[in-house]
Amino acid sequence: MSQFTLEDKGEGRFLLSGDMTFRTAGKILRTSEAMFEQHTRIEVDLSGVSKTDSAGLALLLEWITWANHTVREIRFVGMPERIDAIAKTTEVDHLLKRGERWAGFIEAPA
Repeated sequence: MSQFTLEDKGEGRFLLSGDMTFRTAGKILRTSEAMFEQHTRIEVDLSGVSKTDSAGLALLLEWITWANHTVREIRFVGMPERIDAIAKTTEVDHLLKRGERWAGFIEAPA
């Protein structure tokens, strides 16, 4: 069974863990909608993703499109190597930064 968790870490930071695949991408997107809606700057930590495929890349691109259309910023940290490889192979790696608009983004706690 494919599973994931999307945990709200506060101040627009989220941690995605588990599978980011064809089986979970739609569910992750639906789960994220209400969680992301209240933030103008969003950071998604993907370091907990254990399994991913091209649907995971499609999910990230969907989040970027949503952020651009709703005047929000979204960035990803802990990008899985598989996503980087798929993005480079399909020549969309440059799109993964399109959701980042503002310098300085979210400051790390002191």
